[in-house]
Amino acid sequence: MAFVPIYILILGVTIVVDYFAGIFIEHAKGRRRKTLLIVSLVANIAVLCVFKYFNFLNDNFAFLMHGFGLANPIPYLPILLPIGLSFHTFQAMSYTIEVYRGNQKAEKHFGIYALYVMFYPQLVAGPIERPQNLLHQFREKHEVDYSRIVEGLKLILWGFFKKLVIADRLAIYVNAVYNNTDHHSGFSFFVATIFFAFQIYCDFSAYSDIAIGVSKVMGFHLMTNFNRPYFARNVAEFWKRWHISLSTWFKDYLYFSIGGNKVSVPRWYFNLFIVFLISGLWHGANWTYIIWGALNGFYLIFGNISLNFRTKFEKTIGLTNLPNLARFIQISVTFLLICFSWIFFRVNNFNDAITIIKKITTLKGPLFIENPSKMIYSLAGIATLLLIEYKREYYRGTVSFFNNKYWIIRNMSYASLVIIILLFGVFDGGQFIYFQF
Repeated sequence: MAFVPIYILILGVTIVVDYFAGIFIEHAKGRRRKTLLIVSLVANIAVLCVFKYFNFLNDNFAFLMHGFGLANPIPYLPILLPIGLSFHTFQAMSYTIEVYRGNQKAEKHFGIYALYVMFYPQLVAGPIERPQNLLHQFREKHEVDYSRIVEGLKLILWGFFKKLVIADRLAIYVNAVYNNTDHHSGFSFFVATIFFAFQIYCDFSAYSDIAIGVSKVMGFHLMTNFNRPYFARNVAEFWKRWHISLSTWFKDYLYFSIGGNKVSVPRWYFNLFIVFLISGLWHGANWTYIIWGALNGFYLIFGNISLNFRTKFEKTIGLTNLPNLARFIQISVTFLLICFSWIFFRVNNFNDAITIIKKITTLKGPLFIENPSKMIYSLAGIATLLLIEYKREYYRGTVSFFNNKYWIIRNMSYASLVIIILLFGVFDGGQFIYFQF
């Protein structure tokens, strides 16, 4: 709305449609009930398609027409993609689907329903909430709770650290390398790809931490969106830990709807692949996102096919007797596979992706280091993140600074983190990566 005021009608129209659709669906019977759900879903998806995918589809149609020597008669639409439209759309769709399934009563209060789809902490980048978790909280009285406010502020502070000290600093190196594919070596692209893996994780999980923290301060509980995904031992586990609100959305509303794993094995693999293909398209109107989704779908399918072989291989070479080494290898392989897929997520176009992959396979050339101190800060940020998450993953309940029983240690920890953010944070106004979705 700040750029194009009339865009507020996008929210207004879809909110009105879904509000009345929920009420009508609840009282409808038989085929009419399903028809009302379809009308609601089509209204939401149509808005998303027009603003996010129309020009993408039009460009591909023009390319196809050009191949036949014909001109494309459909004009290009000079439109902006509203911030967070994909998140808003999926949260609205979850409401009408849950009402249709009988898991949620239709919300009669228009203001409360509108608040559900426009709740400001998570409006533009999630977590994508379910009505069962969030709607009832708007009717409850939230008393001031000091301990809850402190917990929320700690999450916000940790989110700012991940965003400003780690993600935005890594972005400087990643952007310098990825935006100049012809001028950097394979070694530089390898480092930049690893950096981007941590950049996008810290950037996105930081937004989730801040959103959850802000909500907690006000007395609202939002779902967990990340659970240390880079400690996953396989790709399937990674997707149970990464962007949990979206992964579970696709699982509950798409994967199970097309049969899930309650079908033949070939159909099951098809279901997995199509879900990740659509997930890639959800992230952006670009073939690189579709390839990224397809690649992750392939990982899951290949992981299932090779499970018995990998289990036997680990027994044969004795890895089962070395659980710590086995875990390290599994985590490392999973991380590298995910990093490879991130190449397609980050590149500006498909040709750049091919160039980068070719260069990485050689690992030739000098490492690009524009500023040694900034590189040290970047590596120190990643090391700090890994140490803290390693402790949370494997040594819960041990000595903690933020949650220490001694007041002085807790407050010194808060103050130290604030000072680190002020000294080493990047304050250039960088946006969160997922605002574009």
